[in-house]
Amino acid sequence: MLDTQLQTQLSAYLEKLTKPIELVANLDDSSASNEVRQLLGQIAALSDKVSVVEEKRADFRQPSFLITPQGERHGPRFAGSPLGHEFTSLVLALLQTGGHPSKESQALLEQIKQLPDELHFETYYSLSCHNCPDVVQALNLLAILNPRIHHTAIDGGKFQQEISDRNIMGVPAVFLNGESFGHGRMTLAEIVNKVDSGAAARQAQSLSEQAPFDVLIIGSGPAGAAAAVYTARKGIRTGLLGERFGGQVLDTVDIENYISVPKTEGSRLATALRTHVEDYQVDVIDAQQAVQLTPAQERGGLHQLHTASGAILSAKSIILATGARWRNMGVPGEEEYRTRGVTYCPHCDGPLFKGKRVAVVGGGNSGVEAAIDLAGLVEYVTLLEFADVLKADQVLQTKLRSLPNVEVIVNAHTQEVLGDGQQVSGLVWKDRLTDTLHTLPLAGIFVQIGLLPNTTWLGEQIARNKMGEIIVDSRGETNQPGIFAAGDCTTVPYKQIIIASGEGAKAALSAFDYLIRTE
Repeated sequence: MLDTQLQTQLSAYLEKLTKPIELVANLDDSSASNEVRQLLGQIAALSDKVSVVEEKRADFRQPSFLITPQGERHGPRFAGSPLGHEFTSLVLALLQTGGHPSKESQALLEQIKQLPDELHFETYYSLSCHNCPDVVQALNLLAILNPRIHHTAIDGGKFQQEISDRNIMGVPAVFLNGESFGHGRMTLAEIVNKVDSGAAARQAQSLSEQAPFDVLIIGSGPAGAAAAVYTARKGIRTGLLGERFGGQVLDTVDIENYISVPKTEGSRLATALRTHVEDYQVDVIDAQQAVQLTPAQERGGLHQLHTASGAILSAKSIILATGARWRNMGVPGEEEYRTRGVTYCPHCDGPLFKGKRVAVVGGGNSGVEAAIDLAGLVEYVTLLEFADVLKADQVLQTKLRSLPNVEVIVNAHTQEVLGDGQQVSGLVWKDRLTDTLHTLPLAGIFVQIGLLPNTTWLGEQIARNKMGEIIVDSRGETNQPGIFAAGDCTTVPYKQIIIASGEGAKAALSAFDYLIRTE
């Protein structure tokens, strides 16, 4: 199960345990249970603070195991083998159950401990999903801190019948007390605020009572993080507000072009960005959505930002770094079957379509890469491209066309997503040369047609181009004095992580220059 290198690394982590823990396993004689039995035995052999107890209970999945303080029976449970991307979740669960403190804010940890309701969470994940660990780790922490909260992380590959019975077509898929709770990436703060009915109002009031910032950065992706580091280093009061720290980076699997870092993963880079920001005096405001910006009436005045929670924050200068989101097809059936066959992440959801027929919409690099990845998992892939040629790099096209279970259709205009009321059953596309309609029977549709800037909430006061991108000059300035913008939400060409970071730093320096020259 665990090779020598992993065992060495895990042994070093387990030295951080401050109290004994038990791995309470619910196993049978199946090969899957034997895998888990072997894994738990290897873990226990690495630390005298870890022991394994086996039990057979009909009310828990087999194989599964609970991680609990010794002599107790509460904490996170894994159903299946938490390897792949979920190995980090396993390590964190072991450490946090054994007394190693979480790095989350003390206020949020106390909020979790005070949640009064009995909550039973279930999260379905796939071992190749890079979005799943954040959700699993967040819910595990809830179960560790509050004995009234229970969480089971379930390997969908091991429990395929449940995936089918619950019509799960995308991961992570979270259920609370047997009912659907959410799909896709969620932060700890988002989950807590969703189950704590009064949290949003309390947080809004607290935020509204804060003194004005010197600079308030909206968006916590690479551009926002870089801006925060640069303004904080100037000694000015900095706020960084975002819905999820890392932004689109969190949806990126492998990153190989961030200079000085030969290769990393999106989630790992997002963690590194946050760690760097938290080295400075930056007020990080998580899980908040900006909905309105009111520019100052005169140069040197205060700008106001309104959030979806009702908070109103003010600042002498603003940096907009709201990034971009996946572009939708905009056809009938897309929203209805989102997470029920329509998906935007081949790495996360590809394993759920094993042995089935799927389509990829989009012939750029991301679309062709998705088709190549899916071809190794599914029965057949049809790639649909609107233009008359693929736009992907030639090396990717050559690889794609060498695969026996892939078909490429160009001049294809997607018209409608078909379904049976529960899940996707097909796709209608039109041949742009002949205007004929074609129906493609399939189980999944992977949309890979580019990005849209997250700027519609700005209204007319911030100048934008026809694509919705914020118009900026060479200094990152917008048409409003004291308001700057950086990253994928702007007119700056080439949407790359390293470019967004540089633009964030530039906007920060411009904001500082504005402040020192403005009364």
